Amino acid sequence: MSDPKLWVAISFFIFLAIAWKPLIGRILAALDARGERIRAEIEEAAKLRAEAEAMLREAKARRAAAAAEAEKVLAHAREEAKHVAAEMQVELQAALKRRERMAMDRIAAAEAEAAAAVRAVAADVAVAATRKLIADTMSGAGHAALIDKSIADLPQRLH
Repeated sequence: MSDPKLWVAISFFIFLAIAWKPLIGRILAALDARGERIRAEIEEAAKLRAEAEAMLREAKARRAAAAAEAEKVLAHAREEAKHVAAEMQVELQAALKRRERMAMDRIAAAEAEAAAAVRAVAADVAVAATRKLIADTMSGAGHAALIDKSIADLPQRLH
């Protein structure tokens, strides 16, 4: 037992036995703290993931609602465009009818004006022909007799 190697080995093992409990306690405490920190990070990551998934679901729902709203607005706009087109068609037909009626009125007025002009020219020609005929065929005494007869018939023609 006088071997120093043996005493070094025994003292080493005694030292390990004495230092083992505090050393192991510190190692285990450090490992436990690290485990808790990792567990807290995992819980935080799970919480953040759940929040992100909730936000994703909410964003998808908002996108779907916006798409539905956009489709509703588009459908309304299409319906409104059809309605406006129908109104424009009715207004166009009414405008065409008014223009046709105005054109017919102008044509009728032009026809009446032309007929009046023809009557006026015919009356002028008839008066000129009658004048010439009377001037050629009647004498002065015949003229006086015709004027006297016209004056005598005048009261009957006025009533």
